[in-house]
Amino acid sequence: MKKEFHLMDAVMTVICVVFVAEAAAPVAAVGNSQYFWWIFLLITFLLPYGLISAELGTTYEGEGGIYDWVSKAYGKRWGGRVSWYYWINFPLWMASLALMFPDTIGMLTGIQMGVVPSLIIELAFIWIVIFISFFPVCDSTWILNGAAVIKVLIALTLGILGIYGAVNHGMANTYTLKSLLPSFDLDSLSYISVIIFNCLGFEVVCTFADDMENPKKQIPQAIIIGGVAIAAIYIFMAFGIGVAIPTDQISTSTGLLDSIQLLTGHPTGIIVTVVAIAFLLTLFGNMISWSLGVNNVAAYAADNGDMPSVFGIRSAKNDMPVGASIMNGIVASLILIIAPFIPNQELFWCFFALNLFMFLLAYVPVFPAFLKLRNIDGDRPRPFKVPGGPAAIHIIAIVPMIMLVISLIFTAVPLSLDRETLEGVLPITIGAILCILIGEIIVCMKRKNCRKEGC
Repeated sequence: MKKEFHLMDAVMTVICVVFVAEAAAPVAAVGNSQYFWWIFLLITFLLPYGLISAELGTTYEGEGGIYDWVSKAYGKRWGGRVSWYYWINFPLWMASLALMFPDTIGMLTGIQMGVVPSLIIELAFIWIVIFISFFPVCDSTWILNGAAVIKVLIALTLGILGIYGAVNHGMANTYTLKSLLPSFDLDSLSYISVIIFNCLGFEVVCTFADDMENPKKQIPQAIIIGGVAIAAIYIFMAFGIGVAIPTDQISTSTGLLDSIQLLTGHPTGIIVTVVAIAFLLTLFGNMISWSLGVNNVAAYAADNGDMPSVFGIRSAKNDMPVGASIMNGIVASLILIIAPFIPNQELFWCFFALNLFMFLLAYVPVFPAFLKLRNIDGDRPRPFKVPGGPAAIHIIAIVPMIMLVISLIFTAVPLSLDRETLEGVLPITIGAILCILIGEIIVCMKRKNCRKEGC
């Protein structure tokens, strides 16, 4: 009997996929103006993006996700680019999260791990995720639901401790009307992309449509319910970190746990230990939930001739895209092996920012594709349709795309020539250029092969 993906499973998956606890510290580094940016981007990005994802996800059901949408609108060449950008972000992200494990364990134990022990722990994290991703989503529902619940509990713990700390001990950052207004300094703006990253992922639940009871109703419901819950959780969590740590002292990798330590007054107390372990468990939940969506898109693109054939290898037993999954593990492992030789003090942010850039880049064509599909495929039944006339629809699509482009610039383009900026941003710039060039080579080769074969 086929297992079913119920509405609550879909909502919890949205929370598990979209809400990433490790991104809270980079966002908190924006300072008090993060609250303005949260509200501004929830209105200008999350809401229109969620509506568009709901329409496209219920109109074009299947495993292709954003690859399918862009391919139908602009052809297979653009579909190939999107599938590459969408896939390559995942091993980069997985490597950045793996780097957090030795640091977190070191915080709890007080033991500074060497390069080799750290690498063993990081690789163990990578390949446990890869192994779990060999099985269907319904077999991992308990992991997704559990990770979502743990994330919410961490956020509530941090927020409640923040309220307690503010009332009894004061706040690390001064809250004034001026400080709550948007900040336009380059250091702060470079982290705005993390807020947009924290709003992405709704389309992943669309790739689970085949396992749902009623995807045409469940997908829009999950996006709306999950989106509202996520917005509230993020703001509450950001408040807790802002109470504990001055903005200029927040670590992008350990800021969350640093704030728990400061708010409780115990560097290794029971609350800190429980939250740290729970935090590490959520990293598994993040990777497992995203792997199920990313691998399906990569395999689907490979089946359609737009990604290397290795990504299309599937399990004979359960039809899972094991080829894409193994490639995730290989690339992430190689990144971790070369990481000690990269001259960057914030390795987590270096890989996480590169992951951000490639991930956000994959979404840029989605919004014009939405408009084009409305024009060229307007007669297709749309179980859920974004409300509004032609002018409103164009605004709903164009505004979030502009937000994406701006965030890409602030993430990977050095806007200042001082040494600190160049050392922090240039590795991201170089990495982004390399990833794009590799993608272009793959797209050109696949298109060339396709022309020879007459496809």
